[in-house]
Amino acid sequence: MKKTVKTEIYVGLNDSLTKEQMFSTDKYISILKDVCRNYHVAFSVNVVNGGYFHDDGSYVEENSLVLTLVDASKEIIEEISKDLCVFFHQESVMVSSTESEVFFVEERI
Repeated sequence: MKKTVKTEIYVGLNDSLTKEQMFSTDKYISILKDVCRNYHVAFSVNVVNGGYFHDDGSYVEENSLVLTLVDASKEIIEEISKDLCVFFHQESVMVSSTESEVFFVEERI
């Protein structure tokens, strides 16, 4: 087993001004994949739905993408996060990092 750091970047898909999702979820996934390819990082992505409260107390539900990176440097994580804020027109993205252990299982037939 190898100790690693797993980082998840949560990116909401509602536009920060209109509070609506402007494009299809597939288009956002395509942009996210391009960003990861440009930074040469391995990744996985999941589509989730959730809700949160704005500072003014209003409640919003939206689709979000959860980008998972393993052993990416803090600098790369911050650069990707900033790019996603700009490309997806977000006030912020949420970043969560946890230590984990990974291993690969192989079965040969």
